Amino acid sequence: MTHLIIPTTEPFFLPGKSKVGVLLTHGFTGTPKEMRWMGNYLNREAGFTCLGPRLAGHATFPADMARTHYEDWMASLEDGYNLLSGVADHIYLCGLSMGGSLSLMAASYLPVRGVIAMATPYELPEDWRINFTDQIAFFKPYLPKSTEAPGTGWFDKTAFQEHISYPRNPIRAIGQLKRLLASLREALPKITVPTLLINSADDHYLPLGSQESMEYIYTHLGATQKQKLLIHGSGHVLPRDAQRETVFQAAIQFIQQVEANQP
Repeated sequence: MTHLIIPTTEPFFLPGKSKVGVLLTHGFTGTPKEMRWMGNYLNREAGFTCLGPRLAGHATFPADMARTHYEDWMASLEDGYNLLSGVADHIYLCGLSMGGSLSLMAASYLPVRGVIAMATPYELPEDWRINFTDQIAFFKPYLPKSTEAPGTGWFDKTAFQEHISYPRNPIRAIGQLKRLLASLREALPKITVPTLLINSADDHYLPLGSQESMEYIYTHLGATQKQKLLIHGSGHVLPRDAQRETVFQAAIQFIQQVEANQP
């Protein structure tokens, strides 16, 4: 029998020595592999227990993703949260791109200590077709991701060679992403836990612009303890690209600061 999950993209669990657990959620069409280097670093350098779930429909076949709803992706994150809470007392959510959107959404209703959102979208560009993705998908189920050459936007070309994601976007899933982001915008004022937003000034993949996305989310957050970090020299996949250690260190510092401020 062939593997259903693409080799090297499996979910991961890294038990740590502290009471802190970090749930690391990958992005749209991506895989847990996007988050594994970050999990390894947080586990090794800070002793955090790290869990990287696989979102429903991801890391197998694009047709699997085309059958999922955004609630299925939320349920995958909640599965990870429930597993992690069995071995860690203080849970932090950390996500990349759509994984950041899911993490922020979950932070509005799950009892977590804090949330880290990297390269996170809050809305898709205006396009009338997005309102009819279910119908369009009957005739054209997939869209190419980009017209640019593979690896464009990556600073660490070696890391790009090892990157795995679906080569096409399922059109139906784009409609589900739009619904997720609408729910996220409603949830932002309800997020009151400490929040760290990390974006790259050189990210040209994020819809509506990297800095605009970060500013919108930051402004609408209900949290009083919130931070922004804008870095340079990285593309969209922050935990895999050239400035990844800057991202990892910022995450550790943020979590340790929040922990130090707890009664």
